[in-house]
Amino acid sequence: MLRRKAFKFRLKTDSEIEASFAQMAGCNRLVWNKTLALQKERLGNKEYTLHYVETAKHLKAWKDDPDTDFLKSCHSQTMQQTLKDLDRALKDAFSKKSPKRFPNFKKKGHKDSFRYPQGVKIENRRIFLPKIGWVGFWKSRNIPGIIKNTTVSRQGKHWFVAIQTEYSVTKPKHPSKSIIGIDLGVKQFATLSNGEVIKPESNLKKHSKNLAAAQKSLAKKVKRSSNFNKQKEKVNKIYTKVRNARLDHLHKVSTKISKNHAVVVLENLKVKNMSRSAKGTKEKPGKCVKAKSGLNRSILDQGWGIFKQLLEYKLQWLGGELILIDPKYTSQRCTKCNHVSSNNRASQSSFCCMACGHTDHADANAADNILAAGHAVLACGEFGLPNLVKQELLVASNSVPACA
Repeated sequence: MLRRKAFKFRLKTDSEIEASFAQMAGCNRLVWNKTLALQKERLGNKEYTLHYVETAKHLKAWKDDPDTDFLKSCHSQTMQQTLKDLDRALKDAFSKKSPKRFPNFKKKGHKDSFRYPQGVKIENRRIFLPKIGWVGFWKSRNIPGIIKNTTVSRQGKHWFVAIQTEYSVTKPKHPSKSIIGIDLGVKQFATLSNGEVIKPESNLKKHSKNLAAAQKSLAKKVKRSSNFNKQKEKVNKIYTKVRNARLDHLHKVSTKISKNHAVVVLENLKVKNMSRSAKGTKEKPGKCVKAKSGLNRSILDQGWGIFKQLLEYKLQWLGGELILIDPKYTSQRCTKCNHVSSNNRASQSSFCCMACGHTDHADANAADNILAAGHAVLACGEFGLPNLVKQELLVASNSVPACA
């Protein structure tokens, strides 16, 4: 079977190379913004959006325009990739099944990046990037397979290269036969159905005081001045530290779980809806806005969405599977008698069934319900697992609930 994997390394840059990177990123940002403005204008006139092939014709016209002829200095294929990304973002925004957020205009210095679909070569500890040349990088591991695409991006004051390759591997078989249910939370990052509890890192909360002081100092600076840029770099450094610490924690937890369990059951949480602002409108102002704002910040600080993505591909690589179940009533259902009531959960941490009197920690009870829902999916054959794996998991489990 074929596997696609990305390898990310930090580039060894100087002022000249960084200027070239910034120019390439700026050209791609301009192409994105001009094309998005054109698409918005067409939508405002009640016209259909242009497809990639049609927008590519505008790219040629912009190169011939004296005001934007500097686009000729940028590698054409990176700008074509930008147009393809925007085309995909617009299709996703108007998708009937699962619409996503409408694309926004890009800002200078925010997520600067560009992608090469081909033409990249690697020689020992340096990489050849078209229109830029050979650039050294810190090679921390071997890069197997054929290069499919290469992305150069900036994080803080450093530039990184992500090399996606494709190579063949034997079909994996997970060494474990166990299945686990996981309840994600804020007080406890994860509560597993086997009784294990994973504490939250809350990296943003740890750096909140330093971040607030740095942002307060930034607000007092004159915009785009030398001191403003220096202070902005300090703010970005704190955010980068928070991001790296969060990713490190999520990678460690997801790796441990994916290696020890063949099937992991998670709630299909809609993080975007859960972290929506409670301000409301002038006509209908929201309630408990400050408390909800703090809760939203804590939810986003946990990185549930990233954790789900990490678990999914790591389990797939090891021959396991991730099951996503409906989170409805998982925290209100009794694991003993299946009685559902909002009164069962007396507080954030305690669970007491009003029907049978069963008591447990609320998160542990929810994790057991999530596991039971995962067993139901396996028993009913609603999930795309191989039959052999299904049988092994069902035999290994003590009890399998009947299909609803």
